[in-house]
Amino acid sequence: MRKAYVLILFLAVVCLSSCVDVEEHYDFKADGSCKVAYTFDMGKAMSVLMNLMPDSIKATPQFSMIKDTTLNFYSAMPDSTQQKMTLEQTNLAKSSNLSVRMNLPKSEMKVSISHQAKDAADLQYYLRNISKIESESNLNSVSKNKSEVKGFDAQQLISGQDYYAYEVTPHKFYRIIDKAKFNAFLKKAQSTLSMAKAMLIDMPYKVVLNFAKPVKKVNNPKALVSADRKRVILQTNMDEIIKDPSVMNLKIDF
Repeated sequence: MRKAYVLILFLAVVCLSSCVDVEEHYDFKADGSCKVAYTFDMGKAMSVLMNLMPDSIKATPQFSMIKDTTLNFYSAMPDSTQQKMTLEQTNLAKSSNLSVRMNLPKSEMKVSISHQAKDAADLQYYLRNISKIESESNLNSVSKNKSEVKGFDAQQLISGQDYYAYEVTPHKFYRIIDKAKFNAFLKKAQSTLSMAKAMLIDMPYKVVLNFAKPVKKVNNPKALVSADRKRVILQTNMDEIIKDPSVMNLKIDF
């Protein structure tokens, strides 16, 4: 069972920054808590990847699975990863959930990682550390043994999720992209991103933030603010982000 979920995580990571509809969703409550969820819809990507998979891999039991389930993020990690985690990282993983809806024969794959932050400090810690936990999960070993696809390197893509600097307080949500880290990510993931572009795979990215009260200020001109100023939506795509990484910057005062 553990191996099956590790495979699911690997497939999610493979598509994480290139061949996938990505949505970040934040729900800020009046008591300071916030539910954050990252959803990766990889249906289009899986349709392409399945054509690249050799028949020997398609014939394995993992690729005939149909799943619609939610489990604790910590329990989905390999034992080797759990043993290396600090107490803070363990608590973070245990307070997060992994939801999977999968039907590989039909090229369906949607993965969501969610976390209920009790306050601003908890949310900031989560945002600053979740990518580090993912990047230390040793998923590359899975790719070499289970799901090798020429041109796709899981480790390249997960490293890219660490290119944001966050500042979160009870009245602000600031996220600034580190261009040096982002350029390093692009260099490592160049072959994967080039392959996705060559296959005409769209790469949309959407950030949705819901607030308990009207926001006072939003610094990104691409961000759309609802009429009641309680919702902010930033919608772009990977091509636009590559051309101008600052399009992902958000400074919201509320």
